[in-house]
Amino acid sequence: MSTTATTPAESPTEPAPRVPPAVEIHEVQKWYGAQQVLKGVSLTVRRGEVTVVLGPSGSGKSTLLRVVNHLEKPEAGHVRLAGELIGVRRHKGRLKELSERAILAQRGRIGFVFQNFNLFPHLTVLDNVAAAPVATGRLGKEEAKEVARGLLARVGLGDRAGAYPRQLSGGQQQRVAIARALALRPEVVLFDEPTSALDPELVGEVLDVIRDLATSGTTLLVVTHEIGFAREVADHVVFLDEGRVVEQGPPAQVLDHPSHPRTRDFLRRVL
Repeated sequence: MSTTATTPAESPTEPAPRVPPAVEIHEVQKWYGAQQVLKGVSLTVRRGEVTVVLGPSGSGKSTLLRVVNHLEKPEAGHVRLAGELIGVRRHKGRLKELSERAILAQRGRIGFVFQNFNLFPHLTVLDNVAAAPVATGRLGKEEAKEVARGLLARVGLGDRAGAYPRQLSGGQQQRVAIARALALRPEVVLFDEPTSALDPELVGEVLDVIRDLATSGTTLLVVTHEIGFAREVADHVVFLDEGRVVEQGPPAQVLDHPSHPRTRDFLRRVL
């Protein structure tokens, strides 16, 4: 009697685990007294992409960035970084504020470049960049300085390590601020109008550094008024107005063929 060999049934292919976006902003609301600045903003920042937020003054752009790293606490909604809630945790079905120490640890995963540099005036350029890794205990002092030297070279300031902020131009100070934001190897870097405090002739040197970050695959969330830069570098453009996302999509869509009248009016005024 012959037997027939049987082939074991193939097991169904396991779906690949979902990789969460770099940043997820969900229905965020923010009030300052009686004024509602953010009115249910939702936004996704994908890993390795550049998301640019545009909008008129007072539209809530800077507040949105500050909510992302919990410098501002939203009254409603939440933010996730790589799937993890920022600034809060779920407890018995509600969101509960984390300790300040836990929030500071989370902020170490988010680089932030401010409009006005915010460098420590009493520290050299090198020590400004090395300060955060040392303060957080991630690196020893000498290792942090070695990392800082590499970052300063990356932003074109390798020869100014011993200078103090007051000895630098505005563009150079902002490049130091970018190096400092990268020192903790963040998962995403936030830029809050990084060229708005600069003289026009210094804008290009800062944008060049951000372009370099973009081409290297660093995840960026950038608030800016530089429309040309947004068209060139962004993967995704968001137009924010009066605390709401009015329109979003690829640069060619939002900037060249906007669908919303408010977006068209804004671009007509700034271009």
